[in-house]
Amino acid sequence: MNPKRPFGRRSLTAVALALAALAIGAIFGSFRTGTAAVTQKPTNTTPPTIVGTPQVGQTLTGQNGTWGGDTPLSFTYQWARCDQNGKTCKDIAGETTNTYTVLQADVGSTLEITVFASNSLGKDSQPSNPTAVVTAAPAPTGCPSGNGPIMIADLTSPAHLEIDPGTITPNPVTRDTKVIQLKFTITACGGRDVQGALVYATAVPYNQFSIPPEPTTDANGVAVLTMNREVGFPVSSVQQLLTVFVRARKNGEDLLGGISARRLVSFTVKQ
Repeated sequence: MNPKRPFGRRSLTAVALALAALAIGAIFGSFRTGTAAVTQKPTNTTPPTIVGTPQVGQTLTGQNGTWGGDTPLSFTYQWARCDQNGKTCKDIAGETTNTYTVLQADVGSTLEITVFASNSLGKDSQPSNPTAVVTAAPAPTGCPSGNGPIMIADLTSPAHLEIDPGTITPNPVTRDTKVIQLKFTITACGGRDVQGALVYATAVPYNQFSIPPEPTTDANGVAVLTMNREVGFPVSSVQQLLTVFVRARKNGEDLLGGISARRLVSFTVKQ
């Protein structure tokens, strides 16, 4: 064998592979001792958010946002009350879950949640953006939600019943009229028909027509009352109006309180 013969092709290939292996090992060794160790600690990439309406009585929910780092990650929380500009925040004692029920004490302030993320390599925290300024709860209306007819049982104070002017049969009433029929529609909450209201009516002065039992309004809010003529009608030879006192109420409530309503209506009397 000639000792001066250069390396063959196989020898050069082996050397190249060895050098490549050393380079790859150096790169991966760098990752194990450098960058990878840093990124495994919890790191926030998208801030936490708060879902819900900042109003007294409403429940707010904090969402974690997005976090990098080795799993598993565990999370804890702290709610804070801030000024109206989202500054000067102070922790709210005991509020360490991801939900919070807004209090009267929060009115005029903003709210913030800080999310704490932990894993085996460390921990990090990130506050959310503050909410809008907290508002007071709306005043109760006593009206059920929706737009359709209302059952009387679903109405509470401060809602009030409303009585329309009504109609009378026959119209006009004459001196010879023996029976009249009055029809009233009862509404509440901006014109919604009320079913189940008790309606009372009497002519004023008394003794012109009988006082019937109180009927209840139907699904359209309508009550019909039939009244028979009595000795007091007409009250004079020149009577031109029949005045009627009408009351609508909820059964079981004070006649002069609760959601009851009262009004005077009048109908033409023809001589």
